[in-house]
Amino acid sequence: MRARVLVTPKAGILDPQGQAVERALPALGFTGVRNVHVGRMIELDVEDPARLPEMCERLLTNPLIEDYEIVEFAGANSIGSSAGAELLGSSVDAELPGTKA
Repeated sequence: MRARVLVTPKAGILDPQGQAVERALPALGFTGVRNVHVGRMIELDVEDPARLPEMCERLLTNPLIEDYEIVEFAGANSIGSSAGAELLGSSVDAELPGTKA
């Protein structure tokens, strides 16, 4: 199974990259943007998706300062494709940047 792990700073944790992006967007003419957070995406193929939370807790994230969300893909899709995406263990229905179908 192909999965993506979306990693973001926990609420209340300083996010200097997000702050820099938030300040820069209006300078480029993009108004009305706030609460910007910059994270990272980890994409991997796993045989046992039930172990993904353990992988996140032990290696892929820093649980003290980061939250994560696991996104499952039905097939082996390339980065930039949202076909077949399903969120695992999350009620958030977010679209990844650059993944518009």
